[in-house]
Parts: sequence; structure tokens; C-alpha cells
Amino acid sequence: MQKPSERDIRILKIGGICVVAILVFYYGGTLLENWSDVRAEVKTKEVQLGDITLSDSKQAGLLSIVPAFEMPEKEEAQKNRFRDKFVDQLKKAGIKHEPLKVVTTKKTLYKNYKLMNIQCKAKCKFTQVLDFLARLNENPHLVGVEVFKMKCDKSKPQDVELDLTVSTAYLPG
Repeated sequence: MQKPSERDIRILKIGGICVVAILVFYYGGTLLENWSDVRAEVKTKEVQLGDITLSDSKQAGLLSIVPAFEMPEKEEAQKNRFRDKFVDQLKKAGIKHEPLKVVTTKKTLYKNYKLMNIQCKAKCKFTQVLDFLARLNENPHLVGVEVFKMKCDKSKPQDVELDLTVSTAYLPG
């Protein structure tokens, strides 16, 4: 094999640059065409959103199905706020419960937030449990229901023993 001359090296460089330029123009043109299509579609969607008007009753109806939410606070403050709201919900449903047990976990929910559980044991009627569950998402501190167990008495099927664990997020420290 002979060593390539200066002329051969220059031809290879120019050829490589031409291949890269062809590829950039081919795919760049396609991307610019797609970008303009996307921008046109975004403008039409913005116009459609601007045309939407909701009556106050429809807007109130939509807001009623969205769960309430408040940002978590430090551990002690969040525990008190969550427990108080949870107890109020139990009272509204007419559920008599044993003292609540608060359990902080090592679980990290998202970046800086940790999870705290509240365990509740109660005896009540089945309809009271349904009322309670229907309004549980009104608690702005609720993250989720971790445990939900119901035991019915065979002689009185409407009386149930409820074992429930709910969780909230808090800022450690």
C-alpha cells in the first residue's frame, strides 16, 4: 500500500464534508417542516382553548371532582393538620374510632418528602364506611389509602370492624 498523497487526503476531506452537508440538509429540512407543522397546530389549539367558556355552575362542578391538596409542611405540623382533618371526616361520617396511631416511615415519596401513616381501628355501620370513603378525597393532606380492611359480623352484616391506614407526605427536619 502506498501512502496517500496530499491531494488524496484533500479529496477525502472534501468528500466527507459533502456527505455530512447532504445529510444535514436532508434531515434538517424534514425537521424544519415538522417544526412548522407543530407550531401551526399549537396556534390552532390555543385559539380553540380561547374559545372555551364555562358557566360558573359547570366550573364549580369540575372543581368539585378534583381532589383538594395542600403542600406538606414539617413533620409535627403536618401530623397535626392531617390528623385533625382525618378525625373531622370520621366524625362527619359518624364513625367512632379507637385512638389513632401515627407511624412515620423511612419511605421517601418524592425527592425531599417522606411518608407518614395514620392507623385507625373503628366499629361502625357499613353505610357510614361508604359515606366516609366518598368524602375521603376532600382531605387536602391525604396521599393515599395504604390499608383498608373490613370485617362483617355474620349475625349483624351491617356492623363492620374497620381497619384503615392512610398516608400523608411531610418535610423531614
